[in-house]
Amino acid sequence: MAGGNPQVVLKRQRDGVPVPEDFSFIDGPMPAPGPGQILVRNIYLSLDMFVRKAMRGDHYGYDILKPGDVIHGNNVARVIRSNHADYKPGDVIVVESGWQHYAAVEASKVVAFVDPMLAPLSTAVGALGMPGLTAWASVTHLIQPTLGSTFVVSAAAGPVGAVTGQLAKRAGARVVGIAGSAEKCQLVTRTYGFDACVNYKQADWEDQLKAACPDGIDGYHDNVGGTMLQAVCKQFNLYATVALCGRPNDYNAGGFTGIQMGPFIGKRARVKGLVVYDYYGDRDTFLSVAGPLVREGALKVKEDHVSGLENAIPHFIKLMKGENIGKAIVAVGPEKA
Repeated sequence: MAGGNPQVVLKRQRDGVPVPEDFSFIDGPMPAPGPGQILVRNIYLSLDMFVRKAMRGDHYGYDILKPGDVIHGNNVARVIRSNHADYKPGDVIVVESGWQHYAAVEASKVVAFVDPMLAPLSTAVGALGMPGLTAWASVTHLIQPTLGSTFVVSAAAGPVGAVTGQLAKRAGARVVGIAGSAEKCQLVTRTYGFDACVNYKQADWEDQLKAACPDGIDGYHDNVGGTMLQAVCKQFNLYATVALCGRPNDYNAGGFTGIQMGPFIGKRARVKGLVVYDYYGDRDTFLSVAGPLVREGALKVKEDHVSGLENAIPHFIKLMKGENIGKAIVAVGPEKA
């Protein structure tokens, strides 16, 4: 049946910060699940910066998006129909089902089941979803901050940075954030409990970072890359550990901004790449720790919601400009019987 499934599709591939003309909002066909597939109704859509790279056709985690393709995205979704033994109607899952109301997907696209009693459903694509698991991997597997160490987090007001800093704080580290406004820095210190936060848009931010880290930096969770990574490296202690998590400096551009590796060699830094897919096996352990913390309010969560799939486009552009505060989420639309 034609129609009945609102979608956001790619209109054109281009470099630069996304603009509305890069997308089309259409009424697509209602899908039907084939053998082994499930039909889902998307409830909460996660907007993620790395999708920008898929739009340009160069993200390793997703297929190349061509004009006319539905934009990639993870959703909290409800199973409507199932042709797969592991899923039944009514199940709530996190699934790679794109910017649309309905999707017929292979079971391989399902990321996880969701316990609706654990926490608000939207957290399954935020603090208790991929961003939270990324933070968990950084703190527990890669950097492993110790009592009294100094741990710095860039994009500290974002969904990954916020959880990373809170987990490092629980491990006993002195935690310093880097964010892009006074409002974001207040959120980082007053709500998330970081010891300090530096606004990188101020001309003397490197001096402020040095003052906030008088004993140097032992661990750095890098959500930004580029020139910020180069600048923070100057304040590393010997054998500092870096988790390379994101590089939005490059997501909107056609080229790589690049860094000089000499200072990292001089600091004997341990530089570790972080790809969250490597840690999906840790999800149950992560949820057993973080789930109760979120439910009890000990792990603070801030989400930036809009309602209606048509608003995914301006909300994503806002995200790519760094103007959002908290996890960017779209309430796709009211569920239908």
